[in-house]
Amino acid sequence: MAEGAVAARPFLRAAWRHLVLFNYEVDPSLLQPLVPSGTELDTWSGTTYVSIVGFRFLNTRLLGIPIPFHQHFPEANLRFYVRRTSGSEVRRGVVFVRELVPHRAVAALARWIYNEPYRALPLHSTVQTSPRLSVRYAWRLGGTWHTIVAEANLPLTPPAAGSREQFIAEHYWGYTRQRDGSTIEYRVAHPPWAVAPAASFRIVADLSAIYGPTLAAALRTPDSVFLADGSPVTVSRPVPLSD
Repeated sequence: MAEGAVAARPFLRAAWRHLVLFNYEVDPSLLQPLVPSGTELDTWSGTTYVSIVGFRFLNTRLLGIPIPFHQHFPEANLRFYVRRTSGSEVRRGVVFVRELVPHRAVAALARWIYNEPYRALPLHSTVQTSPRLSVRYAWRLGGTWHTIVAEANLPLTPPAAGSREQFIAEHYWGYTRQRDGSTIEYRVAHPPWAVAPAASFRIVADLSAIYGPTLAAALRTPDSVFLADGSPVTVSRPVPLSD
């Protein structure tokens, strides 16, 4: 778990499971206009990354209360990586460009509480764990199903220290620009995840329809694709940056 105290008492508890992460090197100038104030782009070995991520939300609870019919659902998102220094602590976090979920109520609540860029679309997932781990996430837009698929042959193990996989998987804070230009911060606490490189993968999707043509043009061939087992997570209430 990342160092530092939780910024506020838990708002959401869930399990994030069966993650797939497609990671792309991009020119930092593409992301700079999206960087929330008080943060800066985070890089691995001097490289700026964005990631398309698919995963399952399971056993979701808000303020400790399970919401009927909204406990288990898939999500697909595009995110990039930032950092900020608070006192002597470097907080490494993520910023979301777009998040897709199948429930309008979930999307509306996330936009209201966090101003996160959620959008509700039909979305489903398929996971196979034997004889090897295989995941598929799909959303429906414009009358077409758009899919991301990956399969791992190797067992999932902890990422090597200092590796790209560790960098991408172990960002434990979220940052979101607010409507007035300020920034909120929230903690996403979870144990480190075991990972495995994808032995095969594919994306059959119109990414420009979701992310816009400029960013989509940069999402041609991923530098890496890996799967992660996931874990229980705790998401804190958002707080405004004050230092």
